[in-house]
Amino acid sequence: MKLQQVLSYVRRAVDDYNMIEEGDRIAVGISGGKDSLTLLYALNGLKRFYPLQFEIHAVTVDLGFDNLNLDKIKALCSTMDVEYTIVKTDIARVIFEERKEENPCSLCAKMRKGALNQAIKEAGCNKVAYAHHKDDVVETMLMSLIYEGRFHTFAPVTYLDRMELTVIRPLMYMNEADVIGFVHKYDVPVVKSPCPADGHTKREYVKNLLRNLNLENPGVKERMFTAVVNSNMKGWEKGNGCNESK
Repeated sequence: MKLQQVLSYVRRAVDDYNMIEEGDRIAVGISGGKDSLTLLYALNGLKRFYPLQFEIHAVTVDLGFDNLNLDKIKALCSTMDVEYTIVKTDIARVIFEERKEENPCSLCAKMRKGALNQAIKEAGCNKVAYAHHKDDVVETMLMSLIYEGRFHTFAPVTYLDRMELTVIRPLMYMNEADVIGFVHKYDVPVVKSPCPADGHTKREYVKNLLRNLNLENPGVKERMFTAVVNSNMKGWEKGNGCNESK
């Protein structure tokens, strides 16, 4: 997939849900994976021609694993002239050595998000962009149905009252396959997650379930996504973005 096509998807999401306002300073959470780096490329490209002026600031939370090398991402941000902050933490040690968590993902996510949000506020950002794509939207909805018994997924725009921070998800119209195609075409410097729990989670199970459902019933993922978009869930009304979220 070409960058121009990625920008088209992102522009549509941003416009449909009023994700960006004049003067925004948007933090881009960079895990090092394909999704977050695609988002970085997309927002850096969008700001060149979008009618509203905004800035971006890349932020990575280093969980403390010894084998995480971010040199290529540093070089990429330097090439893009994008500010890049790396937040050093001991999250890995706390979870895997001190607490020895059998199911580490939930606690890790909370601690990582806390460190990320603090760094974002210190950097003077009023928004943070998460790299959730269409597959993530549908997978989260399925996880909610299977494990919680309710029809729910995250919204395109969410305002965090306690942090006075707005979360936006500009990749929401992109398929994961589109992201993979983009990364391969542009040789994006993806960094593999060093976490030992990576690929062994409930989300991974649901991801495989959705893949099989879509193989056996072609188009089912798109129909599920359409059901989410057309639902009455809070935050999914088009035009219900930054101005209305507060």
